[in-house]
This record gives sequence, structure tokens and C-alpha cells, in this order.
Amino acid sequence: MDSNSLYYSLDLVASSGRVLTVEQRTALHTSLLILKKNYKFQRVMFWGKILGIKRDYFIAQGRGEDEIKDQKYLYSLNCIDWLLLPFTTESMIEEVSKAAKGHFIGDPSFVYEQKIQGDREETAEENKMTTVNEEKRLAVTVKHIDEDVSVVPRGAFIRSPLGLVQINRSFNGLSESEARKLENFLHFREQKNGNNKSIEEMGEWSPAIDFLDVLSDEVPAGSWSLQFECASRVCVLRSLLWLGLTFYHVPMTSQHGYVYIGNGLKNLDLPFML
Repeated sequence: MDSNSLYYSLDLVASSGRVLTVEQRTALHTSLLILKKNYKFQRVMFWGKILGIKRDYFIAQGRGEDEIKDQKYLYSLNCIDWLLLPFTTESMIEEVSKAAKGHFIGDPSFVYEQKIQGDREETAEENKMTTVNEEKRLAVTVKHIDEDVSVVPRGAFIRSPLGLVQINRSFNGLSESEARKLENFLHFREQKNGNNKSIEEMGEWSPAIDFLDVLSDEVPAGSWSLQFECASRVCVLRSLLWLGLTFYHVPMTSQHGYVYIGNGLKNLDLPFML
């Protein structure tokens, strides 16, 4: 959610139990403004909080000219001092998937170790030890969550003829009837599924705004909970895949955003719950 409307946005998702203390809100309001200036970001988003055993990680996202491609993530342990998260690579993702298990500790330098067992014919010396620190695990987890469940309403962003993804200044929000349909919400990431709209739907299809994947096409189906709250004035989406991700949109306005406050563990039991 945009740092400029942080107080207002956090109140709209408070029914999920995703709240911050007054001290944390105040510190974030000030430090994110400084962050934007120091790193020369065009926008700074409060991404959320990943809970740890000792301490929690507060995550911010800085955006540049292209809202999707020009993204950087930062973390803080006190809502004041921020450090850049390392850029995720395929090798880093593989290391984290092999070694990092369980809840986050809350110490960026903490090292996870996992022995990779080889074939029976191999000797003990040939068994490999995979190690990865928690800072890398944090970077990979944040990337996975954003890839899987970051959400925007249809039309909120536009792709220019040059290919840049930017805020659609003419977006005035979905209507209430549109906000009740999952197909009017999109994954805010590079498109993966391609254009799979039927010919009948192509009458309303626009390449300028329909360049993202639709939530209703997600597999498995049923991984989102859509409700209207705050006296039916606010549309709220909650992810059942990453418990703790909450998205809000106020129909007939441009107000929307999402925040993740959770333990950073994927709900692998979801297919059995549906």
C-alpha cells in the first residue's frame, strides 16, 4: 500500500487483525518519506511485515518509472533503518528451498543448514551441506509472495506504447457490481498465462489495461476470499495460499492496495482444504 495513504489504508484492512502499533505507524510514515528521497524512488509502498521468533521484518517496496520492472525491496527491524534486500536469482531460490525450513528467526545473519543426502553408493564425504542465511530467505519469500498474490483492480495501471507500466491517472475505481467479480482483479506481475480470453470477451478487451493475469484463472480455484466490509463500502480480498495477504479496494474511487502480515509460510494444505 502507498506510503502516502498508509494510515487510511491500514484502517481498511484492520478487520483482518493485520495491524501496527501507533509507534510503528508513526516511524514508518517518517522513514518511508526519507527512503523515497534517498533512493530517488518515484513511489514507496509499505509491503508488510514478516513475523519472526525474535524480531519481525518490516518490508518496503520502492518503485521507479516502470511500476513492475523497476522494483526494489528493503527491510527494517525497527521501522527506521532500512537495508536493501539482495536481488533474487535461480540459484538463491534453489538454496533457500533446500535449506530454509520453519519459522523465521528474526536475525538476518542467521544461517540455515541442511545436509543433502546422496545415493546409497556415495560415501558420507560426498553428501553435500547446503547453507543459506535468513536475509536471502527473506528476499526469496517476499519475491514468491509478490509473484503469487500481489493484486490490483482492472484498469488501475496502464501500459504505454513504449511498454512502461504506470499508474492510470483516469482510473476512478470499479463499480460495486464489478468489484464483486474476481475476474476484475489482476495479478500485479509479469504476465504468465497469456491472453486466454474468449472471443465474446474480446469486445471489452484492451491491450492497454488487459496485460496482466486474471485472478479468476488461478489454479487451484477457490484460493481467494472476496468480501465487502466497512458497511459494504470496501471490497476486501484475502489470499488462502499466503495467509496474511489482504487487499482492499474502495469502489468508485482509485483507493486500493495490499499488505502482507504473516509468518512467511505458504499454505501447502490449500488443495486439500478446497
